[in-house]
Amino acid sequence: MSSKDTEPEAAVRAWRAMRTYVLESADKRKQVMDALGMSFFRAKALRLIATEGPLTLKQLSTGLMADAPYTTITVDHLVKRGLATRTPHPEDRRSKLVQVTEEGAAAVAEMIRLTDTPPQALRALDAEDLAALDRILTKLTTQEGNS
Repeated sequence: MSSKDTEPEAAVRAWRAMRTYVLESADKRKQVMDALGMSFFRAKALRLIATEGPLTLKQLSTGLMADAPYTTITVDHLVKRGLATRTPHPEDRRSKLVQVTEEGAAAVAEMIRLTDTPPQALRALDAEDLAALDRILTKLTTQEGNS
């Protein structure tokens, strides 16, 4: 067994702690679902349309890493709620463009407010710990070849 086959204990503990903190202790998905009255996947789709749109259904499917039929169901829901519109693509009549409405943009703004507000435990860290955490996470998220 090579040294690559066994992860250093500290890395395993750190990964487990980060995963637990983000996905269990400080999970913002329920807040978003409650505030917007939709699944987190649909909220994510709306946010992607707002930030990257207008998008074709194919572009949206790719961005969400979802299949086309599920993306279509998701867009149907957003359109039905008045959060997005689907219009013919001006350059390709075989496809449609999806974009957010004013109401959809307001929902996305609320989602961003909720997801970008750090949990109290993170805000309570002293400046030195917070700076170290920021430095480490920035390094981890900007390294090439992260998987």
